[in-house]
Amino acid sequence: METILFPLAEYWWAYLAFTGLVLGLLALDLGVFHRNAHEVTFREAATWSVVWITLALLFNFGLYQYALWKLPQSPRLTSLPGFVPEAAAWQVALEFLTGYVVEKSLAVDNIFVFVVVFSFFAIPAKYQHRVLFYGILGALFFRAVFIALGSVLMQYHAIILIFGAFLIFTGIKMMFTPEKPMNPEDNILLKLFRKVVPVTPFLHGDKFFVKLNKVWAATPLFVALLFLEVTDIIFAVDSVPAIFALTKEPFLVFTSNIFAILGLRSMYFMLAGAVDKFHLLKYGLALVLVFVGLKMVWLNDWFGGKFPISLSLGIIGGIITVSTVLSLLFPKAKDIEPVVQPTARFTD
Repeated sequence: METILFPLAEYWWAYLAFTGLVLGLLALDLGVFHRNAHEVTFREAATWSVVWITLALLFNFGLYQYALWKLPQSPRLTSLPGFVPEAAAWQVALEFLTGYVVEKSLAVDNIFVFVVVFSFFAIPAKYQHRVLFYGILGALFFRAVFIALGSVLMQYHAIILIFGAFLIFTGIKMMFTPEKPMNPEDNILLKLFRKVVPVTPFLHGDKFFVKLNKVWAATPLFVALLFLEVTDIIFAVDSVPAIFALTKEPFLVFTSNIFAILGLRSMYFMLAGAVDKFHLLKYGLALVLVFVGLKMVWLNDWFGGKFPISLSLGIIGGIITVSTVLSLLFPKAKDIEPVVQPTARFTD
């Protein structure tokens, strides 16, 4: 079994410190920079995208420096045959970066969903940041749960093979299954929710719930938030095993995943208007899933238990870059009709 460099029992404080840092950044984001609801411009979104990416890279650099300092002091690690602290620290940095790139790339699927959901529920641009903010909070919680479960399940080789086969199947299905227009109204959870909780037919400002005739009712703003949370859980089923295929370190999976999610809102506001231009990225993401699935079921064993992370980063980065460039060089023919028409009509 591969040795864990940052076991939870020893580095529980790092998880708490990182979670505190993230909550602090989110509080600063909502309480200061987005205190008043407003439409996020492309320039603002691009600036915040740079900020989040820079923070992730700075964190990775700090993690590398910490590993250089701390790993040589661990008798548990230095007693292992062939352990080289410098190489281990570099491995940590590359695994974080690769996990971050994969999660950031897979997050493009989330952007497609954001566009459809906000259009379907007729959510004004000035309220979209509020929905995404609380959506990110929910995503942080559910990703933490998924990662905790994954860290336990991935200790069993049979589970690794099952997840690897699942990723391969998902990638192939994504590649060859034609795209279908998504209709949130057909979602089973949404139908069940509306049977239990009254839903107002129209928005009430930035409120998620309002009291009408002495009865609390959800607004379309909350329904949009609920739908986004459900879709994020579905996406996590793919993305979390994909990162575990690149690193067995739960701390690296957790931090790279969270940093990618933190920058998701800015990426949405920056790319939402041009998301259709990257129509071939779907195939690139499918190839990435197939590749990481192959790592889990075959390539790792073929390379003596660990496929080189530097080679993984190069392959994944190359696939994403090529699919993005080809999308711009060979633009998709414009559809005659939009995928979904804006609507916010509900029955109480």
